[in-house]
Amino acid sequence: MVHMGYGETWAKVILMGEHSVVYGYPALAAPLLSLKMRAWVTPVGQAQNDVGTIYDTSEKASRHAVGPQPSRTVISDFRHSMDSSQSPCGTLKALNYEGSLSEAGSRFGGLERAVKVATQFAGCPGLAFDVVTDSSFPAGRGMGSSAASAGAVIRAILDACDVKTSEQEILRLTNEAEVITHGNPSGLDAVTTCSRDLVAFESGEMQHMSVDMPAYLVIADSGIAGSTREAVGNVHKEDEQDHMRVKSIMDELGELARASETDLEFGTVAMLGKRMNRAHGLLNELNVSHPLVNHLVEAARVAGASGAKMTGGGLGGCLIALAGDAETAKNVKRALLREGAREVWIHSFAADANRGFDNEGAVAAHHVVSDGSFVVA
Repeated sequence: MVHMGYGETWAKVILMGEHSVVYGYPALAAPLLSLKMRAWVTPVGQAQNDVGTIYDTSEKASRHAVGPQPSRTVISDFRHSMDSSQSPCGTLKALNYEGSLSEAGSRFGGLERAVKVATQFAGCPGLAFDVVTDSSFPAGRGMGSSAASAGAVIRAILDACDVKTSEQEILRLTNEAEVITHGNPSGLDAVTTCSRDLVAFESGEMQHMSVDMPAYLVIADSGIAGSTREAVGNVHKEDEQDHMRVKSIMDELGELARASETDLEFGTVAMLGKRMNRAHGLLNELNVSHPLVNHLVEAARVAGASGAKMTGGGLGGCLIALAGDAETAKNVKRALLREGAREVWIHSFAADANRGFDNEGAVAAHHVVSDGSFVVA
């Protein structure tokens, strides 16, 4: 019996290795477990597939779904009405879009692909779902939104179909969906948005790192949507025009990423901060940063951060700053908000506190409203 399903992933940031990872150098990414991506799927109507399985969308069936559920009105208002002559037609409610999944356009191409690969894997390729996603972090900021949403939807569909499989198989399906969004994904986003540990990546190989250090990562949204595809293309053009200069920058970025693994292992906050500062300077030389991000990076350093840098593809998006204690992290957050950051989160590197905190030390709660703007709940 197919029923309502639930899936959950979370945000991520790149600590070190933006752009150089594309050329085979190492990268480090951190999951942000407090910033959730949630997905609910409901099989359309009570249609019947080729082998006669009934898709139950009753209230009783919805209780089989794992995790928090949206209100009954969200689901009931969002279902398509259909008569027996119509084929099931899935719908999507995500960010500021509500409508047919097949007509959602290229922006949601990865989600449409996620539904397709998940239903095929579950053995019911003709089954359509109404899909609702809710994110506590913004899209288009280098925080892994596309991989997180695809992964959450795939998990929700497998949950709805009561299909149990390995995490590696789910990651494979997520990367199949990511091909639509990013063309040739490394797989780093797919892994990190469902990992509870920091992920070290190099030449297709990934390793999980358990980190326990007395430090905080402050993540700030510039409010400007970046473009990984455009930024990667720009770096490729620069490489064609001046290969030796770009290779020198990539070599150093790779060395910084490897050395940062040691910093994280031994908790050397000051050294990690210095490497972050240097990495930002190199990325800025590649013209992938943004004037506002550069301004916020400087503001974080002035406020006491050990280091600060852009994160992700660039041309906007987010920046990260390293603070050696909670009070400094709060000071950095206040400075970033004052200087124009859209939203700021604090993430602890302590092993027992892998979550974000607000100014009072409580878990921060956020949500994205229907017009796509970001607000604190």
